[in-house]
Amino acid sequence: MRTGKILGISGPTVSVDLKGLKLYERVFVGHALLTGEVVRLERDQAVIQVYEETRGLGVGEPVKGVGRPLTVRLGPGLMGSMYDGLQRPLERMRQEMGPFIRMQKEMYGLDYMKRWNFVPHIKPGDVLSYGMIVGEVQEGAFTHYIMCGEEKGKVARVASGDISLDEPFGVFEDGLELPGCHEWPVRMARPFRKKFAPVTPLVTGQRIIDFLFPLARGGAAIIPGGFGTGKTIFEQSVAKFADVDIVVYVGCGERGNEMADLIAEFEELEDPWTKRRLTERTVLVVNTSNMPVAAREASIYTAVTMAEYYRDMGYHVLFLADSLSRWAEALREISTSLEEMPGEEGYPTYLASRLSAFIERAGVVETMSGKTGSLSMILSVSPPGGDFTEPVTQACLRTTGAFFMLDTALAHRRHFPAINWFQSYSLYGKELSGHYCREVAPEWEDLRNRCNHLLQQEESIREVAEIVGIEGLQDADRLVMRIAERIRNEFLGQNAYSDDAFSPPKKTLELIKSIVEFHDRAAEKLKQGISLDEAMKETGASSK
Repeated sequence: MRTGKILGISGPTVSVDLKGLKLYERVFVGHALLTGEVVRLERDQAVIQVYEETRGLGVGEPVKGVGRPLTVRLGPGLMGSMYDGLQRPLERMRQEMGPFIRMQKEMYGLDYMKRWNFVPHIKPGDVLSYGMIVGEVQEGAFTHYIMCGEEKGKVARVASGDISLDEPFGVFEDGLELPGCHEWPVRMARPFRKKFAPVTPLVTGQRIIDFLFPLARGGAAIIPGGFGTGKTIFEQSVAKFADVDIVVYVGCGERGNEMADLIAEFEELEDPWTKRRLTERTVLVVNTSNMPVAAREASIYTAVTMAEYYRDMGYHVLFLADSLSRWAEALREISTSLEEMPGEEGYPTYLASRLSAFIERAGVVETMSGKTGSLSMILSVSPPGGDFTEPVTQACLRTTGAFFMLDTALAHRRHFPAINWFQSYSLYGKELSGHYCREVAPEWEDLRNRCNHLLQQEESIREVAEIVGIEGLQDADRLVMRIAERIRNEFLGQNAYSDDAFSPPKKTLELIKSIVEFHDRAAEKLKQGISLDEAMKETGASSK
């Protein structure tokens, strides 16, 4: 390690005289070995962004360059774990320090002492390169494939049976050991052979999403909404019930009590797909609002790298971030401390390109081992004052394929999820409707169009009703308003804490089909000269 000393300190920004550093190289700062990252290089000095609290740090203390960028350790043991933004295990920190983290210290993200039953997929004489599958261990309900990292060459010896990550899983002919885990730079997307267009739906169990604005596996969506519109509850509901193999959830700048409730609930709930504890298919990355703000910027990269790792095993992974606005605020704070040129609303000028590069890591890919995996993203945004023209929301809109706008008025009426069905959209709708027509029912697309048409009709009729009153409307228009009310309350609205929190596609279809068929029967009665109240009674509904 190269060693230098601190020249100046300004909050989390530290100037050092250590030469030979590279941009984004990881460094240890001070006697406490605080983690930092090189963010600017000058002729005689380097500027370091420290990802921890710098209180007590002094000028002249040593600085050590690691020689590699900020990385995460990828291997068996990630599943069911909870980390901070730098992949330090929070449960182990709690055991050592108690419920309050008094100081940060370096900790391995994986348990190197735990033993795994390793089943090799290779044999001596095989030639390995990056991404090839070496073997497998069982990680809860999942088969965890051990993949080759940067090491390559001809295999001389392969381990088998009970083994820990502290031991070699194999040895190359040149004597280089093959480890059971490897490190990867968080800001660099993991490679793949080929990227495919998303064509398969990601079933979330939320009817308004699956039916009106479907999201594809490998797609990306944003959920912007003001304070109290239900972003966190919505993402937690999706995390519980989404038809994916693995969920990676990052709480980026969220309140500590919200994350505590999430963790407690995940530990109690049963995964509806595997019938095991929900935590056993979930990786949590937690950077609450009282944690160092600089580490918040790194937390989403730490989380998405772990998500890509499981994608590379051939799994379908869902990445949830709550919220990108707090990440952007951290980026703005860092940019300001570096005295960079500010852009719109004080955000750095590279905000849009950073977000685009991050969101592009979603997709369906053919991995380096030949498997097919997907990484889907649902990203919440908290625009100040519910202003969707602010920079973070607009930057996300350019890259994501679905937009689920949370409406404050709907949230105040206790309508969940409070997604506005007029302002939201999905670019995956046409392709995925064809899939639902083939796999669920041929009338899926027709019913979807009828549902949209009834809601649009109601909106037009409501404007007339505000002028002439409900009594001044024709019976056919009043029927549309009552049917649209049923669609809103019985179909689009779901209770997140009841059995209706998850609605599979067949249940979704049956429910909307029954409402539309009821409308058609009642409309036919009106054509026969029967009054609206009588028509509603004869078709099996109350006139209320």
